[in-house]
Amino acid sequence: GARQQTELCNESLMLEKLPACGKSFEEMMKKVDSKKWCNLTEFIMYYDNFTQCTEREANNASCFWPNPLAEGFITAIHKQFFSNCTSEKVHWEDPPDEILITLILIPVMLTCTMITLVVWCSKRSDIL
Repeated sequence: GARQQTELCNESLMLEKLPACGKSFEEMMKKVDSKKWCNLTEFIMYYDNFTQCTEREANNASCFWPNPLAEGFITAIHKQFFSNCTSEKVHWEDPPDEILITLILIPVMLTCTMITLVVWCSKRSDIL
């Protein structure tokens, strides 16, 4: 169930506590080879602990999570650890001409065949 927030968000308390989450995450990430920092499976448990910590500290300060301040902190952590992780863009190429022509001609030929069949059957409706 949802807990109704009765107190105002204490942003200064939250900002005071969030660095401890970052420090803990940093200590855990030291166990992972920096070459593997872009592979989420190598540190997913550490990242989950970090996320839970930021959520807990935001809630302890009577703040919603995520909120703009917490997101800013999380973004800074991402920049610190994952700035070199870029998604590889897939370079799409057209298939070779022989394959492309085949892929175009098959539907065209099927369409022509179906039209011919429909016209032929409609002219022979007396037999059907």
